[in-house]
Amino acid sequence: MKYNFGAGPCILPQEVFKQAAQAVLEFDHTGLSILEISHRTPEFEAVVAETERLVRTLLNVPEGYSVIFLQGGASLQFSMVPMNLLGDGKKAAYTDTGVWANKAIKEGKLFGEINVIASSKDANYTFIPKDYEVPHDAAYFHCTSNNTIYGTEMHQFPKSPVPVVCDMSSDIFSREVNVADFGLIYAGAQKNMGPAGVTLVIVKDEILGKIDRKIPSMLDYKIHIEGESMYNTPPVFSIYVSMLNLKWLKAKGGVPAIAQENLAKARALYAEIDRNPLFKGTCAVEDRSNMNICFVMENPELEKDFLKFAEDRDIIGIKGHRSVGGFRASMYNALPISSVHFLVDTMQEFAEKHA
Repeated sequence: MKYNFGAGPCILPQEVFKQAAQAVLEFDHTGLSILEISHRTPEFEAVVAETERLVRTLLNVPEGYSVIFLQGGASLQFSMVPMNLLGDGKKAAYTDTGVWANKAIKEGKLFGEINVIASSKDANYTFIPKDYEVPHDAAYFHCTSNNTIYGTEMHQFPKSPVPVVCDMSSDIFSREVNVADFGLIYAGAQKNMGPAGVTLVIVKDEILGKIDRKIPSMLDYKIHIEGESMYNTPPVFSIYVSMLNLKWLKAKGGVPAIAQENLAKARALYAEIDRNPLFKGTCAVEDRSNMNICFVMENPELEKDFLKFAEDRDIIGIKGHRSVGGFRASMYNALPISSVHFLVDTMQEFAEKHA
């Protein structure tokens, strides 16, 4: 058994793997694999419709919002957002809370004026800025809810006089959010929703169509909405597995239930990090992420030894991002709390050997 704390692609439930594996052999009694079925068949159109219904149900998406499934990951959304929302002569407000937020800012500058109204870059992104106001004259305000590399998370969102655009790639479906507070939410699937290859976009219809820019068809939200996520061939397998995973989540009690599980997992590991004399956290306590827990060793010379110690016990994926080092335990929805307890036991065992 492997204890998978990898930052992405995500861990998925075993029952989802089994169902997906069966569909690779034969999908829905069609005599065809899910990998070869036409996306225009009634069977697959039903998959897309069901996946959309699950998204709407699990996140309580209100009326007046469209749900679409795209490709290109969150990285393409860094461009699509300003392309669709930032008109000529307009400006947008961004917070800079990590590598991905910074990349979004860079792409936004290709389309108009970007005002970075708050940043934690000078502190190596170890906290979430809070003392800022969103300007009334911005076209939109962009934020990143969870920072996988640095282990910080926005536990509250600011009141905004303009549409809020949020990259929720690494914590969507992990906790409750009020979708009505946002103009647009986007998320690469490969953390909590499904396998890499599909990107979820939830957008308030009334914020679209307000700019004069000519937008390439593949990058126009309205065209994908009109095409019901079928303007071009969609990522069939990724959408199908996402549907299976969201069904699993719904059966567990939905987002409120999984949020409590995620909180329990995070508390268990943070408690050990704070208790164990060999380890320490890397970011502000009030901004600690429940999804990506980052920590280092008091003695950096022991880090390679601990990584080997953990790997020998089938704990994988805990090496920190190359830009920050240390360790990162990603605890997405499908990770059982037993895996967290095993990691805690391993940390304690290592501490006993090096006391």
